[in-house]
Amino acid sequence: MSGAGAPSPHEKIDGTGLKAVVIAGTWHDAITDGLIAGAERVLAASGASYETVRVPGSFELAVAAQAAFAGGADAVVALGVIIRGGTPHFEYVSAATTDGLTRVALDAGKPVGFGVLTLDDEKQGLDRAGLEGSKEDKGAEAADAALRTALVVKALRG
Repeated sequence: MSGAGAPSPHEKIDGTGLKAVVIAGTWHDAITDGLIAGAERVLAASGASYETVRVPGSFELAVAAQAAFAGGADAVVALGVIIRGGTPHFEYVSAATTDGLTRVALDAGKPVGFGVLTLDDEKQGLDRAGLEGSKEDKGAEAADAALRTALVVKALRG
């Protein structure tokens, strides 16, 4: 979500002891690299341990997230870029990616920070990539959400 009403966390996240995996598609490198930088900045500042891996595209994020959880991750940050074209491909990939990541999070009982941008054009992505001149930093927001939710889940499980 973007615009008015977006959360604005005021407290620093203490991610010490948490293991996160940033998983990013390879399409639209300028945008994706910005998303990764934002996510890594938040994770590093929190003290969480993390690694970043790349997959071919957004469709492959879910299976990689599943593998990350099987490998002991406490949280995943999923980053991708899907730009609308002239065919229904956009709808299929967007829905499959969202549904797949939701299923993985629920099956694992662990959070997936959703940083998959579904866009009409490249400019919208550049505005959200956390680059110089961007209006938003969706990579940082996805990492923040994943860490905060991992801490809630951990607390609820005692």
